[in-house]
Amino acid sequence: MPGCHVTDQQMRLFMTLRQTHSVPVAAAKAGLSTATGYRLQSDPTLPSHKKPARSRRRPDPLADIFEAEVVPLLQSSPGLRPVAVWEELLRRHSDLGSGVRRTLERRIRSWRAEYGPEQEVMFRQVHVPGKMGLSDFTDMAKLGVTVAGQPLDHRLYHFRLAYSGFEHAHVVLGGESYVALAEGLQNALWSLGGAPEEHRTDSLSAAFKNLERSAEADLTDRVDALCRHYGMTPSRNTKGMAHENGAIEGPHGHLKRAVDDALIMRGSRDFEDLEAYRRFIDEIVGRINARNAKRIDVERASLSPLPARRTTDHEEIIVRVTSSGGFLLKKVFYTVPSRLIGHQLRVRLYDDRLELFLGSTLLSELPRGRAAPGGSHGHVVNYHHVIHSLRRKPMALMGLVYRDQLFPRQAFRDMFAVLLEQTSDREACRTMVDLLALAHDRNCEADLAAQIEEDLRQNRLPDTSALRTLFAPRPDSLPAVEVRLASLSSYDRLLGNDTAAQEVAA
Repeated sequence: MPGCHVTDQQMRLFMTLRQTHSVPVAAAKAGLSTATGYRLQSDPTLPSHKKPARSRRRPDPLADIFEAEVVPLLQSSPGLRPVAVWEELLRRHSDLGSGVRRTLERRIRSWRAEYGPEQEVMFRQVHVPGKMGLSDFTDMAKLGVTVAGQPLDHRLYHFRLAYSGFEHAHVVLGGESYVALAEGLQNALWSLGGAPEEHRTDSLSAAFKNLERSAEADLTDRVDALCRHYGMTPSRNTKGMAHENGAIEGPHGHLKRAVDDALIMRGSRDFEDLEAYRRFIDEIVGRINARNAKRIDVERASLSPLPARRTTDHEEIIVRVTSSGGFLLKKVFYTVPSRLIGHQLRVRLYDDRLELFLGSTLLSELPRGRAAPGGSHGHVVNYHHVIHSLRRKPMALMGLVYRDQLFPRQAFRDMFAVLLEQTSDREACRTMVDLLALAHDRNCEADLAAQIEEDLRQNRLPDTSALRTLFAPRPDSLPAVEVRLASLSSYDRLLGNDTAAQEVAA
């Protein structure tokens, strides 16, 4: 049409129609005039190819600078950032305008594409169903998750199948260790229902940290034995080469972003307890696996069957209960009932708990504690274990090593601080021991803590006598027991000595 430019699409359409139609008909169907049709037939070059190259419309601000100053910088320091080059040019040439920065960045990018150093190439791999599973740990500190208002220092053990993308995540409270790896891996395999041919980890350098060479060898042997139990071939990528674990390093980021998005949608990053947070992680991983359900079903058919039972996913350590009413394990002191003083206990050490055995009898389960980052000892203390002795020696509370951990709730700690300020040390210790004993005897720890908080708000000291009365058992709550005494003759009949029985026998 007059005044309109011919496009490449019209040109191609015209040349296609020209094969079966005359020039006027083909030109009309392509939206061209007949004269334009004859002109295109004589010169079949596309219109876009006839346009001259666009020339620069303003002077090049880097014409005298780029080759003389920028290129030597890029050649001497290949990793130099464009912004650093720009700041150096501003220092040398203060007359450069702010609009030159983007021009410089594009020019550097083009120069590096043509003359820059060779970059590392990532080779995409063909993954076979049932061939490889990968394990790794990822830090979750940046997400700011809290449990009952307290920051949760944790990692995720992350397992993934390379072919189908099946994932499993397990919350780990401590650092990387064999216990965390064994528990997480076995949970993943049993939820999957099979085992791949090969299991790959990183170099486990975090788990080996601060271990002696013999301990490192022992840990390596245990990981290899774990893999053999499930018929998997263990392998490790080269230390510092995270790309060799690329099938799980990338999904780390995807999983953490998914968790972060879910936390934002939830509206809170605080959970009532650890189990609630673990259910939250399981739900997110479950949604990811649901998207890959078809590929997971395909790969599940290629997995090796699981053995008849799980293997050990804990460390077993023998400890002796000391006269302090507990034992020391991995720089953490744990209290136990004082009747165990002098006994040896067999401890099964898991990532989040301890199981205590006396011989083959399971006595109790304790939450696992960890030493402070600075190296000082940690304490896992239960006041129920020591309150009977504190009653006899209340002043021991004053300098007790684990005093802060002894108090079961913050209200008890705050009240003790107030007592130390307003009363003597002896009176403060005696009052606090009485409060702990009351919580122990009447099983009213939560209600007593609420009453202590009320006393703190009212700026008054606790009245232990009134509290004992408040938390005393109510008379109407005690069951009425009626005792009926049997007659003595019933005992004669029971023994067969009554007269009637003797007459029948005669």
